[in-house]
Parts: sequence; structure tokens; C-alpha cells
Amino acid sequence: MRDTVAYKILTGEQLARLLADGTFAGAPVDLADGYIHMSTADQAQGTLDKHFAGQDDLHIAAVDLTALGDTVKWEVSRGGALFPHIYADLPLSAVIVHGPVERGPDGTLQLPH
Repeated sequence: MRDTVAYKILTGEQLARLLADGTFAGAPVDLADGYIHMSTADQAQGTLDKHFAGQDDLHIAAVDLTALGDTVKWEVSRGGALFPHIYADLPLSAVIVHGPVERGPDGTLQLPH
């Protein structure tokens, strides 16, 4: 069974746009690739470390994949793992919770709840 919640790491500007517009078309990499890159709970730390190292003002949104229906495709990506990709804009209505990126004492990503 695949995860029903996935995570999107956003810059402060991207989160503000999502909240103001009620939808998010994607980060530059998403727009270039034609889908919104998402990560499962187990993949989010690796995504943060690989693609957002050294960046400040980061936020993470938990997204209900079931609300997005057939726009979600699970595709092979980093290390041969299946990642959820959204082939549509991300509506704010599918965001369960969001918050600033925070790390625990051991440096691990703390997912919003």
C-alpha cells in the first residue's frame, strides 16, 4: 500500500503564494519537469538534505494524496525509489498541515503535525 500523505518543501515565498492564491503551480524545478515533486515521510529528509542544503526560510506542507486522485503518479526517481509526483497544481485544500522546517536535536527533519 502506498502512502496517502506526502510532503512538499517550500520556500517562504512559495508558501506565501500557496496561501494567497489557494494553489501552487510548482517550484522552478517542478515547472521545468512538468510535475510537482513530492516526498514520502521516509524520503523527506533526503530531499531536504540534497536539494535545500544551506537554505533558510523553508517550510514543509503535508499533502493528502487521496484528495488529488489520478493527478498523483508514483514514479522511479532518486536511488530507484518510487516518489509521488503531482501532475496538476497543488490546491491548498489538499494541504493537511504546514509549518517551518525544523530539525530535532540529532539533526533529523521534524515533520509537521
